[in-house]
Amino acid sequence: MSPMADFADHRRELLARLGEDEAVLLFGAPHHHRNSDTEYRYRADSDVYWVSGWEDPECAVFLRPGEAPFSMFVQPKNKEREVWTGFRHGTAGAKAQFGADAAWSFDQLEVELPRLLQGVSTLHYAFGRSHEHDRMVQSSISRAERAARRTGLSVPETFVSPSRVLHELRLHKRQDEITVMREAARITGVAHRAAMAFAGPGRNEREVEALVDHTFRKNGGNGPGYNTIVAGGANACILHYIRNECLLRDGELLLIDAGCEYAFYTGDVTRTFPINGTFSPTQRAVYEHVLAAQLAAIEKARKGVPFREMHDAAVRRLTEGLVQLGILRGDLDDLIEKEAFKKYYMHGTGHWLGLDVHDAGAYARQGRSRPPSTRAVSGLSSRPSCSPWDG
Repeated sequence: MSPMADFADHRRELLARLGEDEAVLLFGAPHHHRNSDTEYRYRADSDVYWVSGWEDPECAVFLRPGEAPFSMFVQPKNKEREVWTGFRHGTAGAKAQFGADAAWSFDQLEVELPRLLQGVSTLHYAFGRSHEHDRMVQSSISRAERAARRTGLSVPETFVSPSRVLHELRLHKRQDEITVMREAARITGVAHRAAMAFAGPGRNEREVEALVDHTFRKNGGNGPGYNTIVAGGANACILHYIRNECLLRDGELLLIDAGCEYAFYTGDVTRTFPINGTFSPTQRAVYEHVLAAQLAAIEKARKGVPFREMHDAAVRRLTEGLVQLGILRGDLDDLIEKEAFKKYYMHGTGHWLGLDVHDAGAYARQGRSRPPSTRAVSGLSSRPSCSPWDG
């Protein structure tokens, strides 16, 4: 049986952190047009998926402690539309299969939300993402205020971003999530090894990309968790290179930055290797320094060690390497203080990993880098042009 996240457990943890007069309102992600009347493949909003497992568009989730804490607004059943766009769970499916205590069609949100908001003083809702959603929420609050004159119940006066509580919970992975993420990482590794065996002089970057993405889906993944980067030669110096259209040349290196998304959780791995299978002396020297930086960062990846220390360890070792290669000159500490390395390494080392490749959660608290717990999952990254790894 394929591993899946425990969405009911996620909801319990979120609800346990809310007061009796608090509620969370989340909207699903919109569909985006690719061109003309065609759309990109739909991908659920990560927050909505984390609390519900719901994968379809036109969705809103309302959570509030009480007897019926989990309400959903979803696409209704529609035989004609299902012929064109596929099966819909509808309101009955939202309750029977996704655990909703109550469910209505999405177009009923402005009818039902004013009632749900009565007795709520603090609403966790992200204003500014959608004018239409903001309008619906503001209209519902106005209607709830009119009803409150008769009932005496409170209505939302304090608004908090859902990230305040929800993203902190998403940061600390549970065992159900770790199991899913390990499968995403396993499939990612299979794809990278397949690409290494396939790549060679005369191949095209797009061929390698096609093999990587094919391997993700062949092994049960949703596909890539982000645009796959296949960068030969100088293209590897473009951090977010995604054109993937050039020939692979003998004597150059190939960087692949790709991660499989499995059950909506993504891997993130970068490897760089010689296209012809053999490093030149210069390539090997740079590779070994980057590998040493990786190992230095991994050595710091221990419970209680602030996240920033992994970056600092990698930066120190990379700067040492740049000095040894003759690229930088001067005192090591002075070079680090002046950030002389930034011409070659201009970003941080690592990021949280989960439903998003750069996952939710703050990296610092009270102005200090936070120490990861045993349940926080991060991916280290170090990506000069000869990086052997990322993620």
